[in-house]
Amino acid sequence: MLRKLALLLSFYFIAAGSYAQQMDLSKEEPTDFMSGSGKIYVVMAVAVVIVLGLLIYVINLDRKISKLEKERPSKG
Repeated sequence: MLRKLALLLSFYFIAAGSYAQQMDLSKEEPTDFMSGSGKIYVVMAVAVVIVLGLLIYVINLDRKISKLEKERPSKG
């Protein structure tokens, strides 16, 4: 049953990909699509927010671990 479901889903995603919207390369360059419509700035802003969030999380986690290591009596 699980194999049939996996096979069905894989065929679905392959078929869905074939209906993807194609860009007319004679009218515009592929690199101009995102920058021409201003969407590249939104993508970059989201990427920066995600990276900053992860960085802040790791720094806070490091501080908490360091605090716990100092409180714990060392053996040896």
